[in-house]
Amino acid sequence: MPPDDAIQAARWRASLALEFERRGERSVLASRVHDGPLVVQKPLYPEGDAVCHAIVVHPPAGIAGGDELEIAVRAHPGVHALLTTPGAGKWYRSAGPRALQRVTLDVAPASIVEWLPQETIVYDGAYADIRWEAHLAPDARLIAWDIVCLGRTGSGERFDNGRCRIETRLVRDGRLAWLERGHLGRGSPVSSSPAGLDGAPVLGTMIAAAPAIDDAWLAACREVAPRRGESAVTRLPGLLVARHRGDSTEAARMYFVELWKRLRLPIAGREAVEPRIWRT
Repeated sequence: MPPDDAIQAARWRASLALEFERRGERSVLASRVHDGPLVVQKPLYPEGDAVCHAIVVHPPAGIAGGDELEIAVRAHPGVHALLTTPGAGKWYRSAGPRALQRVTLDVAPASIVEWLPQETIVYDGAYADIRWEAHLAPDARLIAWDIVCLGRTGSGERFDNGRCRIETRLVRDGRLAWLERGHLGRGSPVSSSPAGLDGAPVLGTMIAAAPAIDDAWLAACREVAPRRGESAVTRLPGLLVARHRGDSTEAARMYFVELWKRLRLPIAGREAVEPRIWRT
């Protein structure tokens, strides 16, 4: 087999499409269609019937060069769904091909979606393309975050030879509300600039979207400081955006969880209940 064909055969292509519906007072996972190694575990209800928790699982546990993962989530009217992952995502060193993960959230009127994956670790030498986008109805609400660690910092690895492309897009009522693209890696000005990562290996962005962001929400979030690293919170029309940069994924995650606890009641009408998987 020629080398190119060998690489092609070794690639994982996987997709997962989830649809949530409101049935009476219960949010349910009404449809799940998957192809390849990407699945969702049994829906959980730690908060009662109104909120459906789902854990998205990628059984290979790591993403290699050439892999392509597609996750599509649709929340029908009146739904409240929270999605997370069982552990850190890993992007392995690539021999050349790019690896891609694309997440699309479609949130209907009067619905709430929380996309709260655990952190992503991008190994040195990986070629990662990480994208997520959300399409929101005018009164839909969203809380989402992404935490990325460049290199396996626990073993002293630096992200000196890889490439990481990150794109985030949010559309409300058919109009673009947020768009961000970043290219990180050796020689990237964003990686070294004081206005960017300033050499920090861990970066995170959290977005809360609602028809309006109250002054009190912004003030409450600005009271929170990370245990390590730097942070900032900004308000835009219908959006609250929190940033973190530092050297610890745990510190980044704990910071975002504290913000989530302060935002969840005003945005979703419920006190925060952490998914049990975060503590296992």
